[in-house]
Amino acid sequence: MASRLLERYKAEIVPALQSEFAQNKMLTPKLEKVVISVGAGEAMKDSKLMQNIEDTISLIAGQKAVRIIAKKSVAGFKVREGTPVGCKVTLRGEQMYNFLDKLISIALPRVKDFAGLNRNGFDGRGNFNFGLDEQLMFPEVVYDNIIKTHGMNISIATSTDSDTQSFRLLELVGVPFTKGKA
Repeated sequence: MASRLLERYKAEIVPALQSEFAQNKMLTPKLEKVVISVGAGEAMKDSKLMQNIEDTISLIAGQKAVRIIAKKSVAGFKVREGTPVGCKVTLRGEQMYNFLDKLISIALPRVKDFAGLNRNGFDGRGNFNFGLDEQLMFPEVVYDNIIKTHGMNISIATSTDSDTQSFRLLELVGVPFTKGKA
């Protein structure tokens, strides 16, 4: 069973983007991957908290999180080489569409005083990044199982290098942006 967002993408969004930007179907902007990452901070010293963060992100994404290990020692941040510094999940294909659908239709509307995502999150190469302050907006997360609330960064990678095309793609997908110009 395909994701409803994937079905909508194929049926409505691709034809709309083709008429706006590219005549060639292969040049039509598309979503490539979504990366959910969490920097551990004080969880570096607490393996139980680190495991809790990994489990929470795995639950939200529907895919096992990978622990990020420090490649270099940085004295200013009290980080030693080989120490776990965070975790991430990379979603592609149907899981990516399922996650985006859940994020757009369930999680973001649950945020109090949510006015939309900042339009300045584009990196100049067609990718969009934004941060969330806590994980409790996702329906899978049970408050009693959380040791400490934490934020996360979500990066959406697209196949285009143009921020305008990428913005239009995400707008058609249903990503809620703030009103007005950036």
